[in-house]
Amino acid sequence: MPGQSEALTSVGESVWRRVRDDIIAGKLAPGRKLKLSSLRDDYGTSVATLREVLNRLTSEGFVVAEGQRGFEVAPVSGQNVRELADLRLLVEGRALKDSFKAGDVDWEARVVAAYHKLATVDTDKASSDHRVAELWQRYDWQFHQALISACGSEALMHLHNAVFDKYLRYQLIAMTHRGRIAADEHQALQECALRRDAEGALTILQQHLRGGTEHALATGTIAA
Repeated sequence: MPGQSEALTSVGESVWRRVRDDIIAGKLAPGRKLKLSSLRDDYGTSVATLREVLNRLTSEGFVVAEGQRGFEVAPVSGQNVRELADLRLLVEGRALKDSFKAGDVDWEARVVAAYHKLATVDTDKASSDHRVAELWQRYDWQFHQALISACGSEALMHLHNAVFDKYLRYQLIAMTHRGRIAADEHQALQECALRRDAEGALTILQQHLRGGTEHALATGTIAA
């Protein structure tokens, strides 16, 4: 986001990324009051920078501004995660179709390489080890990015990133992983990509997102 990035200093950009990452990872829990004095000590920056960062995160939907009462981490809900899954299916599905149509040999190489990295992560450990889960989620993002990387639209890629991160937040808060089921779906997506089967990929993506959503809700960590 060049326009927004230029509005912040390099320090502010770094703090924005750290606070945003901590919200996505659940380290800053949903509904938590974001007191500037505490955040100043935690992130080692000025109140002015933090206020600018929190305003930016408010515009992105990760933080809620409470008028004169300050800021708090955006809440989570079953309805919201289902809406995000539907939105991601819409955006990623469109990008998949365009990418499968335009993708060349270099695109295929990116897809295969990203899938290989994802497949090396132990899916069983990702269910219980937060560090492994975060690694799996990073490689998961890279794989889905590779699949749509030939879509030809920076705007579509940017929109996908924004929706993906909000959906990812729910997965990390729930600390859930479907193990072999998710791994098999990723393998099927790669195979669809290599044979340019966009309709097959859309069917798998729908199963992938709805399965992940319901699995997260079943943990009881998110109000349905």
